[in-house]
Amino acid sequence: MIRWGEEKRQADPGFFCRKIVEGVSQPVWLVSDTRRVSDIQWFREAYGAVTQTVRVVATEQSRQQRGWVFTPGVDDAESECGLDNVGAFDWVIENHGDEQRLEEQLERLIELVRSRL
Repeated sequence: MIRWGEEKRQADPGFFCRKIVEGVSQPVWLVSDTRRVSDIQWFREAYGAVTQTVRVVATEQSRQQRGWVFTPGVDDAESECGLDNVGAFDWVIENHGDEQRLEEQLERLIELVRSRL
């Protein structure tokens, strides 16, 4: 399945992005699993300045406390690391284990979404 998806992306970087929005109109789109620079580029080209990028970060320690274990060939693949060097995201949500801090950050993001409905 991964190989098939990679072949589709190589032939047409916007293939999966177009499938998501094909035939549907929404005031707000929340695309929860963008993993590649080409995905972000596609949404920015298709929707321009209204596109907001959100990066969720967590320390390696907090991830390990949740049971994550690094798996070579998986956790260092483009699907997992492709956005690590993108630069500036519109939003960076820190998910280090502080529930109150997480709620505060998400509330600001929710306010933005509500303002666009």
